[in-house]
Amino acid sequence: MVFPEYRPRRLRRNPQLRSLVRETRLSPEQLIYPLFVVPGKGRREEISSMPGVFRLSVDQLAAEAKELLGLGIQHVLLFGVPEKKDAAASGAYAKAGIIQTATKELKNKAPQLMVTTDVCMCEYTDHGHCGVLERGQVNNDATLEILAKIALSHAQAGADIVAPSDMMDGRVAEIRGVLDENNFEMVPIMSYAVKYASAFYGPFRDAAECAPQEGDRKGYQMDPANSREALREATMDVDEGADILIVKPAVAYLDIIRSLRDEFDLPIAAYHVSGEYAMIKAAAANGWIDGEQVMQETLLSITRAGADIIITYGAKEMARMLNS
Repeated sequence: MVFPEYRPRRLRRNPQLRSLVRETRLSPEQLIYPLFVVPGKGRREEISSMPGVFRLSVDQLAAEAKELLGLGIQHVLLFGVPEKKDAAASGAYAKAGIIQTATKELKNKAPQLMVTTDVCMCEYTDHGHCGVLERGQVNNDATLEILAKIALSHAQAGADIVAPSDMMDGRVAEIRGVLDENNFEMVPIMSYAVKYASAFYGPFRDAAECAPQEGDRKGYQMDPANSREALREATMDVDEGADILIVKPAVAYLDIIRSLRDEFDLPIAAYHVSGEYAMIKAAAANGWIDGEQVMQETLLSITRAGADIIITYGAKEMARMLNS
């Protein structure tokens, strides 16, 4: 194919042609919108580091669900901020816990909205770590039973999907076993299979009030320098029964998304995390970039890398653009 016989610009000369031959497409149906649920009533508080994203009390969820469904967004990912925290994360699996209550509310008021719940301990522990803390270290095996207990409580509340984000070894098998034993064999596990110890999580930790009180999470989240290890981690979760694999963060790890896409035939999700979102918003607020166009280009890059599903705080913004 040599010029002038082949002219690539032939297919770029108007919007209709460009749309016809477009290789990668976004749709609201592939987006998952994270929601932060807090105690109290009448609370809708914008998160300063994530413009356009709010902490919501349970009574605000029905209106939020209506807006999301109206935009064509059919999936949410719930994070809870409990009223009280303790060393055992007991609020994470309480029958009347914040996520359990929020899940019931959403399934009651908007049953067509798919509810995925974050399964972790960090938002519920007074030390801020994702597992049982012993002598300053997270005890992996002692954490597994609690994680399974949390996942089961979410399924009992009506969660459509559970998403363990803790990065404990063996947690997918533990959760799958407990769900199956309790007749929740049809509840899928969307596993944070590849979650890096990233500096891009800062705004989320403010929003969910879950920063570690001491130390960091590098002992259980992955080293950002490692790519081969990502395939080992994902293989473990596949073998243990994961239904969907998450890569987190997304933009700084497009190569990892592509590696998983090439290796596995399970659905791949990518989490466009708080810091990635906040950088776009901050640059747009300063007039340095066109925020909407950069958001679209960013989500396209994640899809082009191989993600079937994108978890993003920009879901509503993107859906409005796609619907216009």
